[in-house]
Amino acid sequence: MKNNVKDTQQPINEAIKASSLQVIGETGENLGTISRSEALRLAREASLDLVLLSPEGGEGLPVAKIMDFGKVLYAKKKKQSEAKKRQKVIQIKEIKMRPKIGEHDFQTKLKHGVSFLQDGNKLKITLMFRGREITTKEERGAEFFDKIVATLKEMGMDNLIMEKDSITGGFWSRIFSTKNIK
Repeated sequence: MKNNVKDTQQPINEAIKASSLQVIGETGENLGTISRSEALRLAREASLDLVLLSPEGGEGLPVAKIMDFGKVLYAKKKKQSEAKKRQKVIQIKEIKMRPKIGEHDFQTKLKHGVSFLQDGNKLKITLMFRGREITTKEERGAEFFDKIVATLKEMGMDNLIMEKDSITGGFWSRIFSTKNIK
């Protein structure tokens, strides 16, 4: 039996302030309108808790139920953890490269990018321009991104979508994801 309202918003046992309650038994039967002290006594005799379900019931009285509150909390936490396990958090994985990258390094980085996309994550590719490269950033960057998209499609990423394009300073970034074909 619990006597506090720890980790929950529902008042239980002595935390219930109403003098009389509409009480539901542990098997779901309606016990009628009972005083709070009598309802607490019934709950203690059954080694259970008196849990306030609703502050205003059908007859204008608060509704309480006699139940094992520990089991209810356990089931609720288990249900929340199952829901959390089923959620897939989509992350943005980033690959940085320069326009003068070697062909093997280019292929290796894009292979990693393909694995990120296949895992359901988004892929952010950032081109870093330095010095004189910044003056030709628009032309060279567009050509380089075209080469990246063509190479990704050759690697089996036919359902590629560009979601975001941003140019800041000496960096040009694009975020890619895949269409889910069902």
